[in-house]
Amino acid sequence: MILGRKVRLFPSEEQEKALWRSAGTARFVYNWTLARQEENYNNGNKFISDNDLRKEITQVKKEDEYRWLSEVSNNVAKQAVKDACAAYKRYFKKVSEKPKFKSRKRSKPSFYNDNMKIKFRESSVLLEKVGWVSIEKNQIPLGKKYSNPRVSYDGKYWYIAVGVEMEKPELELTGESLGIDVGIKDLAVCSNGKVYKNINKSKGMRKKEKKLRRLQRQVSRKYEMNKSGEKFVKTSNIVKLEKQIKLVHRKISNKRNNYLHQTTSEIVKTKPSRVVMETLNIRGMMSNRHLAKAIGKQGLYEFRRQLKYKCEFNGIEFVEADTWYPSSKTCSECGHVKTRLSLSERTYICEECGCVIDRDYNASINLSRYGLAA
Repeated sequence: MILGRKVRLFPSEEQEKALWRSAGTARFVYNWTLARQEENYNNGNKFISDNDLRKEITQVKKEDEYRWLSEVSNNVAKQAVKDACAAYKRYFKKVSEKPKFKSRKRSKPSFYNDNMKIKFRESSVLLEKVGWVSIEKNQIPLGKKYSNPRVSYDGKYWYIAVGVEMEKPELELTGESLGIDVGIKDLAVCSNGKVYKNINKSKGMRKKEKKLRRLQRQVSRKYEMNKSGEKFVKTSNIVKLEKQIKLVHRKISNKRNNYLHQTTSEIVKTKPSRVVMETLNIRGMMSNRHLAKAIGKQGLYEFRRQLKYKCEFNGIEFVEADTWYPSSKTCSECGHVKTRLSLSERTYICEECGCVIDRDYNASINLSRYGLAA
């Protein structure tokens, strides 16, 4: 099974300049591809294949105006074309939204490196037209087959992520069917009684969000003070504040993602034979303007993604219950199904058997029994 490995790069000053050139080239070619596809569509023509566009970008490089595109690895531009075309294909299949042009200010700088030419040592990696770059020691297994190497910048550090072919471990599973109910009050409630709290309600996270709001108000006031007519003048102090805001966003994002990894790993380490989750309609949930912000902070889709691949790697069956399965409305004691259960009712009270139980824990028990013979 292919698992991702992500490690920090420690480039020299010259190497960092080369990384920025590659990231800028990837962004330019991606936007160029989107523009070509839109122009072609507006002219009433069919979708241009990525093979044709990759040939076209090779000819563009020969023009004097775009000679700088040849300063980086040839695969950076070719993969950017392929990524843009793949984004359009997902849009046509109604899997994702229409691809947008990448902004130099807002988009994450990243680019592809040729997996056939990439080489790893204990504490360094060879990147095409960049050279040997130092990395964290012994973080990438040597002598393995590598796939889809991507270099990215998170606002503070450079990283390389690569897929590595790993052998699945042989675990002795407990035979337990574990149901997991996710939500906003708590991240996850398991049928074994374990509850994983909502990290966004913690003191540390609230402190970081308060700092973020304060910095955003400061930069807003600076923009208003330096307004010239209808235009805003960006001063040195504004640039400093915006850099601080990016770093606070980075810390918040990293803390949330780390918590998701810790939670999903802890669940998998209990070694259940199967894990059952409800099917999440994230888009539908986000349409509720009162809950959209809280749902977005939880990262429920990422939680499901991490849990699914970790289960598959460890030989644990991952099951998604049907969207309309009444896990919350069904009594886990007698099986009675309520016709209505409002979101404000946090305790489940059964009219048939008189069972009183926490709403989320009741749902997790029902999920653990999903698909099993009566």
